[in-house]
Amino acid sequence: MKAGDVVLIGAACSVQFSGDRALMLRLVSVGETDPYNDWIWVTGYVLDAKGLATTRRELYVLRAGLVVQRGTAPAGVQPRRSGSRVTV
Repeated sequence: MKAGDVVLIGAACSVQFSGDRALMLRLVSVGETDPYNDWIWVTGYVLDAKGLATTRRELYVLRAGLVVQRGTAPAGVQPRRSGSRVTV
């Protein structure tokens, strides 16, 4: 994973992102993985259904749960929508 990658943040990353709380995140930075528990800080922009950046977020997630996306979101996964748009 590197800056610019789009990752799916879902239940495998943390229970707080299960179901309709899953989101797509375009990475800005990736912290170092804690070698004892495999959790990691990631910073990026939440993407809406059109792929536009909406909100900058810093998240502490289970590294093994991150899914790097190739193209669009997998079927059945809707990125979280937000009211404002942020230009990246």
